[in-house]
Amino acid sequence: MYKGKCVVIGVTGGIAVYKSLDVISALRKKGIDVRVIMTKSATEFVTPLTFQSMSQNMVITDMFAEPKAWEIQHISLAQKADVMLVCPATANIIGKVSNGIADDMLSTTIMATKAKVIFAPAMNTNMYVNPIVQNNIKKLKEYGYEFIDPDSGRLACGDVGKGKLEKPEVIVDRVLKELYPIKDLVGKNVLVTAGPTKAHIDPVRFITNRSTGKMGHQIALEARDRGANVTLITGANDVSDVRGVKIIKVDTNKDMKDAVLERFNNQDIVIKSAAVSDYKPLNYSDKKIKKNGDTLNLELTKDFDILNELGKRKTNQVLVGFAAESNDLKENAKSKLERKNLDYIVGNNIVSSDSGFGSDNNRVIIFSKDGEEVSLDIMSKRDVAKNLFDLIGRKR
Repeated sequence: MYKGKCVVIGVTGGIAVYKSLDVISALRKKGIDVRVIMTKSATEFVTPLTFQSMSQNMVITDMFAEPKAWEIQHISLAQKADVMLVCPATANIIGKVSNGIADDMLSTTIMATKAKVIFAPAMNTNMYVNPIVQNNIKKLKEYGYEFIDPDSGRLACGDVGKGKLEKPEVIVDRVLKELYPIKDLVGKNVLVTAGPTKAHIDPVRFITNRSTGKMGHQIALEARDRGANVTLITGANDVSDVRGVKIIKVDTNKDMKDAVLERFNNQDIVIKSAAVSDYKPLNYSDKKIKKNGDTLNLELTKDFDILNELGKRKTNQVLVGFAAESNDLKENAKSKLERKNLDYIVGNNIVSSDSGFGSDNNRVIIFSKDGEEVSLDIMSKRDVAKNLFDLIGRKR
């Protein structure tokens, strides 16, 4: 997917230099061509040979060194870059660029490129909060440069505060988002629901299900990378937050209903992949139910059907549901598609041993309201999400 893409990484002098090697490694594993420019200060922390070995390309450290090819290097790299990442970015390089100073290979290349430039700052916390540095960052943001905010914690100097280079996986995620080749959802609003909800019995007990939220999170990631404005409404789960997505965490069916209905009218695409509780106790006990005998009888009543309500309210939205089935998948999914006035429904077998709940993979059939069936054999949940949006895009 990223073949032919090029990321130019500018490495500046700071103790966090070594972390940029993990960023380069992750990008290379995606098949991305990585070119590295190191400032003189950066070479005092890690040798250029290390970066050359990791990137599998020559590393540029001197603006006036004899070129390896007959080309003006800062112009060549500026034109080659699909994304330019400065990682770590010191107060010095931020100050240079914000004031139009181009006196070395890195600052000159930044000035010459038309690619997206992303800074990942790392510095002492007092430097980072200095009004001069903050004003430089603000100025660069106004020019269209982007920043990955530093993390907080104990710094190498011993201070505690904001200034740690953000985790390599976060930085890589941001770069991959920029490089994603499909941008057919730019300007669209996409709402995704994920995870389980709880039906509370008493203050300590509740009924829930095995949903982990992984499928919904991958759908949100796919929509985000395609350029959409994404809202993810999610029940309790162990999946990490999706960066670059508005996340609303809910607990019960009612919480999810209120959050979804409040936002439904402003959406272009709504994908309900959450496993919402179908039933709840008829009578909730506000005091913990004490053990009294060998059995406990609970009377359940049907809870609100959010997807059914959305089908009634739908105007121009594309509405997608999920059907988690243990048997008769096609018949049950098609029935749900029609009954709830959906545009698509994704049916998956929840008793499969190699996919479904808790797995990173899924095996599904996507049914559309016009009768099309798309069977997807076992693949990653991210690939399922990609196929789903591809199908939606072809129909719009």
